[in-house]
Amino acid sequence: MHEKVLSLSFDTPYEEAARFLLDNNIKGCPVLNDNDDVIGILSDKDLYKVLYPYYSSFYESPELYTDFEKRENKIDEIKRNPIERFMIRDVVSVSPDDAIMKVGGIMLARGIHRMPVLDDAGKLIGIVTRGDIFRRIIKNHLN
Repeated sequence: MHEKVLSLSFDTPYEEAARFLLDNNIKGCPVLNDNDDVIGILSDKDLYKVLYPYYSSFYESPELYTDFEKRENKIDEIKRNPIERFMIRDVVSVSPDDAIMKVGGIMLARGIHRMPVLDDAGKLIGIVTRGDIFRRIIKNHLN
């Protein structure tokens, strides 16, 4: 578990959030409300997906998406939107007492790359990634 957790506020603009992830060399982080409660997770994948149409939109009106100059101009619209519009809201969290194999199993089953670690009061105290789980298993059981 990483106890130093970088996070973003729900009202952070897309452009600022993208720069934050890039500058800190992280792929995602928790999103907090004004009370510092975890209300979402934002990843670089979430930001990337916003730049492209959903399959259904593309197949319904492909002509709207073949003008690549227009698509690039769409970025100017998106970059000012708050990340609350793009974040994952269905946050799966763990406690610091959860077994490592349980946490790894949840991540694998749900396709999750990072999970916030919350204390008994529901406050953010850390974050754990798939890489953390993998390294711990190797270190503890295969070394």
